[in-house]
Amino acid sequence: MRAIEITGPGGPEVLEWHEVPEPQVERGDVLIDVAAAGVNRADVLQRQGHYAPPPGAPAYPGLEVSGVVAAVGEDVEQFTPGDEVCALLSGGGYAERVSVPWQQVMPVPDRVPLRQAAALPEVACTVWSNVFMVGRLRRGETLLVHGGASGIGTFAVQLAKALGSYVVATVGSAAKAERVKELGADEAINYRKEDFADRVTADVILDIMGAKYLAGNIRALRTGGRLVIIGLQGGRKAEIDLGAMLAKRASVHATALRSRPVDEKGVIVRSVVDNVWPLVAAGAVRPVVHAELPMSEAAEAHRMLDSGEHVGKILLVR
Repeated sequence: MRAIEITGPGGPEVLEWHEVPEPQVERGDVLIDVAAAGVNRADVLQRQGHYAPPPGAPAYPGLEVSGVVAAVGEDVEQFTPGDEVCALLSGGGYAERVSVPWQQVMPVPDRVPLRQAAALPEVACTVWSNVFMVGRLRRGETLLVHGGASGIGTFAVQLAKALGSYVVATVGSAAKAERVKELGADEAINYRKEDFADRVTADVILDIMGAKYLAGNIRALRTGGRLVIIGLQGGRKAEIDLGAMLAKRASVHATALRSRPVDEKGVIVRSVVDNVWPLVAAGAVRPVVHAELPMSEAAEAHRMLDSGEHVGKILLVR
């Protein structure tokens, strides 16, 4: 088969479409003929040499796909060849085929085209597990989403709004502010012009920035608030005001999804299918796709992601 290989740490030009060995289908695995793969910030970090795949994961980038089941390993009863599915991966999505533990495979939600379903696994599992399972966001509470126009941001805005929360998103332009409001955000704050901590008090904050936003996030938390950090685009280290945390009875959680054991991912995946997929099937939440490019043009997809001009997901399609 063919897959995108990273020929060495560097820019998008190190992504090349090569012939590679077929994936092995082990006990408990599902082999998927890939229709599309989502492009994520983690793929960029891997390309740059900053985020190695977990042990045993394919070396090719790609943390989510959609496609058709080609074969199943021993002890797999949940899926059969011909099923249309999407899947959360530890790696290997930029390829014609990928083998993945059955626990990380999901049926394509009703009303979603097969290719567009590749825009769902990573964002749905990330948002549901962090905002609702860890952050315990409840109806009537306020969610602050940083990077509201990103793939994760556009999904978080829709899902929180569909479940009855007041949603505030930070964005980098007036055009992106309009887009996130169209998706359901009650407020959009241009971080280039305003300090978000002066504008909003939130029960739950979903943060991709890390150190740069830590002080502002704590300032923006309501009493009993929960800050959930899922990215470090603004740095790894910062001082924390424990006095402010104590006064607000607040909590800080830092999580990662890719490196979790299969069984933990399986719990999240099943919860997404039970709680999120019905909202997608009803049209209350939808994949937001900025662009679709051929799989062989992964380098161009990464340039597009690096530019920061996109809204929603970028897909590589076959």
